[in-house]
Amino acid sequence: MAYVSESFEDVAVLIPCYNEAQTIGKVVDDFRRELPGATIWVYDNNSADDTADIARSHGAIVRPEPRQGKGNVVRQMLRDVDAERYLMVDGDDTYPAEAARMLLAPLEAGTADHVVGDRLSNGSYGDENDRAFHGLGNDLVRWLIKLLYGFEFTDVMTGYRSFNYAFAKTLPVLSPGFEIETELSIHAVDKRWRIAQVPIKYRDRPEGSVSKLSTFSDGAKVLKMIGRLFKDYKPLGFFSLVSFVVLVVSLCLGVPIIAEFRVTGLVPRLPTAIVAVAFAGLAALLFACGLILDTEVKASRRQWELDVMRVYTEMRIRPRSEGAVSGDDSTRGSATSA
Repeated sequence: MAYVSESFEDVAVLIPCYNEAQTIGKVVDDFRRELPGATIWVYDNNSADDTADIARSHGAIVRPEPRQGKGNVVRQMLRDVDAERYLMVDGDDTYPAEAARMLLAPLEAGTADHVVGDRLSNGSYGDENDRAFHGLGNDLVRWLIKLLYGFEFTDVMTGYRSFNYAFAKTLPVLSPGFEIETELSIHAVDKRWRIAQVPIKYRDRPEGSVSKLSTFSDGAKVLKMIGRLFKDYKPLGFFSLVSFVVLVVSLCLGVPIIAEFRVTGLVPRLPTAIVAVAFAGLAALLFACGLILDTEVKASRRQWELDVMRVYTEMRIRPRSEGAVSGDDSTRGSATSA
């Protein structure tokens, strides 16, 4: 992909960190080299090591985030930092800074709003990552998103992404932890943002650096997040599915009783018949809830579209110089105490 611009003063590099003292210095240096003029923001999430001091000494702007969890960090980052283009990357040195320009190019060219750094297409993730079930979990989440939303991601769980100002400022971050990548992906699909997927090379953590991911507990949180967002974004589909399951239970209980009544004219299992009718009523109620909530979601979506249009208008009328990275710090590249 051709680079559209060599100017990166409008770029904010967002690096959420928790105990990354071994790698954060190299990560900051690599992105300062690859994206000259960009502002590097490191948000320290209660690290017990020297992550904050090392990042500050390498020229990053350091901020503390006391609420534990990557989702909490990303939420605060997007509240604090204004930029035309954002690049989000982990501080563990698993993502190559050399790919940063490729992730930013679709934003500059205006062909994408959200760009995903794809670790899976070229096989580098499978070659480097030795943690069991991570690839399987990624595939499961990808399959669920394709089934529910009709869009096929090549990599859902990647932490290497870029997005524009409008995407960042209209993103409601709800997840507190590592579910944030799934939330970003589903939000991008559901709200019909333009999505680009750029293959990147992945490298495993250096020796001595420890992953904070828990395969099963974090995987369960991700699946819970998918279900919750499916309910929130597509309530008619969600409640129709639940209503169908309840209706099937009702039929399983009621059909034998109806068949027996047609033969004998009697209802000997009256409690079962009452339960079957109750389940049928519940199925109808669930479907009605889906219809009502679907109407509400469509109204909310219309308001959200108007909000996005307002943000795009602000972007167009804002001078280019004001589109540069900003926050509470007035000096680019300066460090604040953590």
